[in-house]
Amino acid sequence: MKIALIAHDKKKEDMIGFVTAYRDIFAQHELFATGTTGKRIIEEVSLPVHRFHSGPLGGDQEIGAMIAKDEMDMVLFFRDPLTPQPHEPDVTALIRLADVYQVPLATNMGTAEVLVRGLKDGFMDWRKLRDN
Repeated sequence: MKIALIAHDKKKEDMIGFVTAYRDIFAQHELFATGTTGKRIIEEVSLPVHRFHSGPLGGDQEIGAMIAKDEMDMVLFFRDPLTPQPHEPDVTALIRLADVYQVPLATNMGTAEVLVRGLKDGFMDWRKLRDN
């Protein structure tokens, strides 16, 4: 599966801890991330990651384009709801695309854990069977 990992600045530590905790599961899949988040996962968790631009510079839109082309299977986006984001329209567009194309999306660690455990147990296999 292709999994996008995105974290706002105040949530990057949470993302690193999360990917570290589920490293064995993530190692079995193809990972994509926005700029700094991807760099930190590569350096601190030692997993390969396809990196896009940072979110404010278009990374969210690059991931959105993959969703629209049916090239992304899951998005884990640890958002910071308490800090205004200059690229909030891009964030909204990414979430909308995930809904339109029925791509599982978690915006917090609790939901991400359910998705990743489901991924491990085969609950995301429907993504492999759907009509394109």
